[in-house]
Amino acid sequence: MAPTARIPSVPAPGDALGRRERARGALLGLAVGDALGAPAENMKPSEIRARWGRITGYVAERPAGTDDTEYAIFSGLLLARHGSALTPAHVEAAWHEWIADRAEGPFRGAGFSERGTLENLRRGLAAPVSAQHRHAWSDGLAMRAAPYGVFAAGRPDEAARLAAVDGSVSHDGEGIYGGQAVAAGVAAAMAGAPVVAVVASALAVVPDDSWTARSLRRAVTAAHLGERAVRAAVVIGGYPWTDLAPEAVALAFGAYAAADGDFEQAVLTAVNMGRDADTTAAVAGALAGATRGAAAIPPAWSSAITPARGTCLPAMAGHHVLDIADLLTPETPA
Repeated sequence: MAPTARIPSVPAPGDALGRRERARGALLGLAVGDALGAPAENMKPSEIRARWGRITGYVAERPAGTDDTEYAIFSGLLLARHGSALTPAHVEAAWHEWIADRAEGPFRGAGFSERGTLENLRRGLAAPVSAQHRHAWSDGLAMRAAPYGVFAAGRPDEAARLAAVDGSVSHDGEGIYGGQAVAAGVAAAMAGAPVVAVVASALAVVPDDSWTARSLRRAVTAAHLGERAVRAAVVIGGYPWTDLAPEAVALAFGAYAAADGDFEQAVLTAVNMGRDADTTAAVAGALAGATRGAAAIPPAWSSAITPARGTCLPAMAGHHVLDIADLLTPETPA
């Protein structure tokens, strides 16, 4: 394993940002990144430039989060219900209650990993067998892992453990490592860790010789050279699927590192690199939002985020990410 950064369990002395402000930044940042990146999903940078020039804000008429935001809400509600006692059985039951045993939205469960998981659950398969499908390496866990970092603020190992419990129903191997890296990174950022320690915390919870770790190291090493260098260091050229967890997670951390934690720059860097742009921007937004807080998100972007529409998961309709952030960070009585 990579060396573990020592992350304080509470914000450092003199840190003006409290836990709730960071939690709101993380989950609102995720939703903003998701909405900004959605129109550019599966596109190449050249295609983005040809259509919009450089994306500097919302390009959709009605910006909204996609499955990334709705699955993150799903994970947040799971945590609010079970906390650190979360088990694979709890996760599996929630998949049945909120998705598999009811009508789906027009996205029909969204990504390939989610579709494979739902098909297996409906056939009566349980975790971890439910995760045995062709896309267990996808970024479907990474996109919903930020709430675990919010909940386990300052405890990257615990955030990674909880993300793996969630992922056992739908992912395996690199798919779980990607989710663990995101959860641990957000947990470190939630405690006021600097960017370098956030990255170190993510690397510390995944195998050092994993594809995820190798990609993440390449991305952050290239970060000072800008988004083209990050993309060149990570993207699997010629591969048709853009939801590879090692690629998407590395692009997100690379964007975050290139921006030195600045929210606007981190998210726009992720968006303009294309590929699985809604997920990479959502993860970069969660990391930068936890680092800088909700106030760092441009008001024109944050005000566009409304309660989830249930486009992918009807059961999540009406839940706002800020409400989930507050659920996961109950205020301590004075």
